Amino acid sequence: MMKTEALALSAEWDKTFPRSDKVDHCKVTFVNRYGITLAADLYAPRAAEGKLPAIAVCGPFGAVKEQCSGLYAQTMAERGFLTLAFDPSFTGESGGQPRYMASPDINTEDFQAAVDFLSLHDRVDPQRIGIIGICGWGGISLNAAAIDTRVKATAAMTMYDMSRVNAFGYFDSMDEDARYAAREALNAQRIADYRSGSFELGGGVVDPLPEDAPFFVKDYHAYYKTPRGYHPRSLNSNGGWNKTGCMSFMNMPQLTYTREIRNAVLIVHGEKAHSCYFSRDAYAAMVKDSRYAANKELMIIPGAVHIDLYDRVDIIPFDKLERFFKENLK
Repeated sequence: MMKTEALALSAEWDKTFPRSDKVDHCKVTFVNRYGITLAADLYAPRAAEGKLPAIAVCGPFGAVKEQCSGLYAQTMAERGFLTLAFDPSFTGESGGQPRYMASPDINTEDFQAAVDFLSLHDRVDPQRIGIIGICGWGGISLNAAAIDTRVKATAAMTMYDMSRVNAFGYFDSMDEDARYAAREALNAQRIADYRSGSFELGGGVVDPLPEDAPFFVKDYHAYYKTPRGYHPRSLNSNGGWNKTGCMSFMNMPQLTYTREIRNAVLIVHGEKAHSCYFSRDAYAAMVKDSRYAANKELMIIPGAVHIDLYDRVDIIPFDKLERFFKENLK
């Protein structure tokens, strides 16, 4: 067994959501295949007996487990699941150097390492494990489900395809010349970072908010830069990713093999979300000419915007999520 890093984990309840008296909570760590120790919050329903179905939760991209992934995990624990909300490699309370990097490979591995941990937990039935990915981790969760046959059910919430948005920009606005210019800028930044011996941060959600900011920027600001969702360890709330942190997503499409996912998938998105095209297209590609389309579902929430599915418990379809996981983790 690989050794874990010694992580300094917060002892106080520092979440952006209130603590539930229906579940037990504790901090745990586990190690991924690259030797990076991940920090997580484990939530268990009180008074539950026997082996439980389990769900690993992560996201959004640039968020931490104290934000909406923890909210999802705690809520699903209230509904009978043992849940694990974790910080991905290089971020939050998890290990990994340098900080504030992302990788389609390593971050997919983070989900698989969470499944490793849950599979060996003494309160978990290893044949009944699912995952929930939120925002950018929605796409990563589909990539994890495509490679990890132990994942029996996957929910992708208000998902981003991080490969697509990095390669082609928002709304696929970048042509080949724009892509080349972006690669030139990123490689010039690599030289600057190597020369200085440090990495420059790209900045989190813009603040103060410009009057002419597009709606999706205002949408993110309403969560990450206000008491609603601000957290001191969240990249989006603060300095953001390293400028070259997401470079590898540009030419490593992460949804290539989703048509081969045999286990159940539920994709949920807000009708009015700027990002809804990611979910619509991912679902269409996943079921097209697939032998495994019958247990795939796209759920569109009328009138909802992107961040409504972060923390709006009146809009997040938790009843649907409970039914989906109970039906597919049995």
